[in-house]
Amino acid sequence: MNKPRKNDFGLTRERPLDPARTALLVVDVQNVVLEEPESLANAYFQAEARERVIPNLARLIDGCRTAGTEVMYTVMENLTKDGRDRGLDYKLSGFFIAKGSREAQVIDAVAPGDDDIVLPKTSSSLFNSTIVDYLLRNIGIDTVAVTGFLTDQCVDHTLRDAADRGYYPVCIADACATHAPERHEAALKLFGGYCRTTTTDGFLAELRAAQ
Repeated sequence: MNKPRKNDFGLTRERPLDPARTALLVVDVQNVVLEEPESLANAYFQAEARERVIPNLARLIDGCRTAGTEVMYTVMENLTKDGRDRGLDYKLSGFFIAKGSREAQVIDAVAPGDDDIVLPKTSSSLFNSTIVDYLLRNIGIDTVAVTGFLTDQCVDHTLRDAADRGYYPVCIADACATHAPERHEAALKLFGGYCRTTTTDGFLAELRAAQ
């Protein structure tokens, strides 16, 4: 028996954006990421984050709010005081971001609005330690645009999991960063088969065209 070919079902990643069925995910753009000692010593990451990613995120958030597109945030943050709820990988890696701490807060430059959803997580993928899948389906979202830090870690895992859970993932490449340009480019290539990749300008132009 012949197997279905890739396009036998009429599916494609290159589908027009529907603002009402799209969510912008802002991943781990929080104080601890931009102030941790490793990042402070990494001039490349600091420059990328502050000169490229954060300004692009501000534009994306403003454009999404204008278009009526959901903006959601995730931050690394314990649910308990002693961090016992953290995933094993976070425990082994020594990631301890105290519940309610300044380190857990989204940076002021792209702060959530009073009705935006902010999900604390203790795993690399947003889907593994939050109810994001439940929330997205309740809201009627089928397209997830992923941004933030780090391209080859939490952004990567979230994009792949979104694909496996039946969403159309989009990576906005110039609204993500990691600790070296080689790592950023390698990640884009490796997870490229799971998502559509675009730019801030491209994504915003699609939103405007859809309105």
